[in-house]
Amino acid sequence: MDPMDRFLLMTCFARAVETGSFSAAARDLGLSQPNVSRYVAALEEHLQIRLLHRSTRKLGLTPEGERYYAEVRRILTAVTETELAIRDSVAPSGLLRVACPTLLTQTFVLPHVPEFMALYPAVALDLQFNDGYVNLLDESAELAIRIGHLEDSALRALRIGQFERVCVASEAYIAKHGCPDKPDDLRDHQCVLYTLLASGTTWRFSGAEVPVTGRISVNSPEAARELVAAGLGIGYGPRWLYAAGIRDGSLRVLLREHVPPPVPIQILYVANRLMPRRVRVFMDFIAARFAAVPALNGQGAG
Repeated sequence: MDPMDRFLLMTCFARAVETGSFSAAARDLGLSQPNVSRYVAALEEHLQIRLLHRSTRKLGLTPEGERYYAEVRRILTAVTETELAIRDSVAPSGLLRVACPTLLTQTFVLPHVPEFMALYPAVALDLQFNDGYVNLLDESAELAIRIGHLEDSALRALRIGQFERVCVASEAYIAKHGCPDKPDDLRDHQCVLYTLLASGTTWRFSGAEVPVTGRISVNSPEAARELVAAGLGIGYGPRWLYAAGIRDGSLRVLLREHVPPPVPIQILYVANRLMPRRVRVFMDFIAARFAAVPALNGQGAG
């Protein structure tokens, strides 16, 4: 068997193990699912051993497969590290597409873009604003800045910050409708609904998840902030979003003793896909800038 062919088979085998299925490995590698399955079968035939137990639900390693996978992962990691070392000697260049949430990026990323562009003049940056879910495996972006926890096993994440979610209302709303004493009291209040919230119309608190309702729904966090400030309902979102109103006293944080755990901010990238240097320098740059912002490191704002 040609060494290049063997390297392809080893790569398919490793990604099938790491993603848990031939179809997920195929998406990651840009191949068809039948080809990945065939390549792994060819590797087993070449080695004259069975590496994987196959079932309709998942793949499992045989004892021989476990030993072989450990060696394959060592080889593939060494190859990747060698390529990265060579790539590090070349100045970052080329087009970098980054999928990013609108308001977070406008507030905390855009102010630093001029500095990044000056540091790396051979890099072209395409920031793709999208507050919905972006699938890096199927779309053109190399990176995604995402709020929330990683659930896709085919991706890797660099954590660059976190923030506190708060429940707020204007003093005018409170004067008219009163304050909820516990999360479940929100069922009896008008809430301003942000339609792209990952949990939908369920607001999460420490030890409680509450379905909420309201007469106004928006797909913009800025719009939600303005409507809350106008006294049209209770809002729920990042503390930094409502920081100005909290500082000047026009907004009050509600249910303080029920604040949920901090929400992570992460940069996502495809696992084991070769990473151009422009990707790595952007990740490091944004991580360093976010580290200097107290509101993005669990220290609150306002």
